[in-house]
Amino acid sequence: MSRHVAIVTDSTAYLPARTMERHRITAVPLTVVLGDRALEEGTEISTRSLAQALQKRRPVTTSRPGPEVFAETYRRAAESGASGIVSLHLSAELSGTHDAAVVAARQAPVPVRVVDTGMIAMALGFCALAAAETAEAGGTVDEAVTAAEKRAAATSAYFYVDTLDYLRRGGRIGAAQALLGSALAVKPLLQLAGGRIEPLEKVRTASKAIARLEEIAADRAGGAQVDVAVHHLAAHERAAALAERLRVRLPGLADLHVSEVGAVIGAHTGPGLLGVVVSAR
Repeated sequence: MSRHVAIVTDSTAYLPARTMERHRITAVPLTVVLGDRALEEGTEISTRSLAQALQKRRPVTTSRPGPEVFAETYRRAAESGASGIVSLHLSAELSGTHDAAVVAARQAPVPVRVVDTGMIAMALGFCALAAAETAEAGGTVDEAVTAAEKRAAATSAYFYVDTLDYLRRGGRIGAAQALLGSALAVKPLLQLAGGRIEPLEKVRTASKAIARLEEIAADRAGGAQVDVAVHHLAAHERAAALAERLRVRLPGLADLHVSEVGAVIGAHTGPGLLGVVVSAR
């Protein structure tokens, strides 16, 4: 049995399934509570079902995995030959997932480093991928953590939402509360800063907001070699068009991912979300 460093993340990383398999990354699922049903993200609820529930204003909440779920994941990793584990998760400012992982790590059969990446969606995914590539090259737990933290520091995430109502209901907008008074008159652009979703700009129309989102992403990328992810919820055509424009505009573009967010992020942003993650290599 080969000894290796195992990489664990959570279901909000939204890495492609083939990438997860190729790099042996394990994702612990968060839960979406739809009415009186608790469903695991990624396996038991589709984004289409979520969007329909939100549009009908059905109650939708989310919850973290319990420590016992992480404990079982760490046990299986150790049994498969892991000599250590790096467990990378979405921002602790947005979820208790990191805290649950910390509790489980104390009783794990091998050393576990739990990392609050301060990221969400593919901003988290790129961190997990950096750690996995380091581990595959024979890196230690500390080296894999360093690679993930370096990638996090070089990653930015920006979001357009049709309305702040979903973020307000979920208590996820922090300082963006300041935008609520004029939410009906503007289309908000948000950013991930310090692990929180914060206001970036207010734009008068959806088309201008999306054009501005493109400009911000292009400015952030500059001429550097970058990986980019374009996320959406129930806005495939908008996302595909934005991705193609970025493909043309970014001279240093390496990988470009276009994907619909999962139910956990979608529950807090609502249909119409567009997000761009820019991550320097």
